[in-house]
Amino acid sequence: MSPIEQESDTLSSLEDRIQHAIDLVSRLRKEKQAALEEAAEARATAARLSEELKLLQGERKQVRSRIEKLLDQIDQLSA
Repeated sequence: MSPIEQESDTLSSLEDRIQHAIDLVSRLRKEKQAALEEAAEARATAARLSEELKLLQGERKQVRSRIEKLLDQIDQLSA
């Protein structure tokens, strides 16, 4: 193999490695963006569920209070 052919092969190999690196960086950037979007969706879901939990806990407290009043009324009827 002549020195020119060896240099050409070396250059070709370098080009292939650079292209592979470019493809890898591109893929990783896409994966990072997808992960960031997924994380944002998860945070939004967590915030929504937290608010829903607070609402349900408030409703539960109201229902408990109403049931206790009803039980007191039943106790008064029994007395």
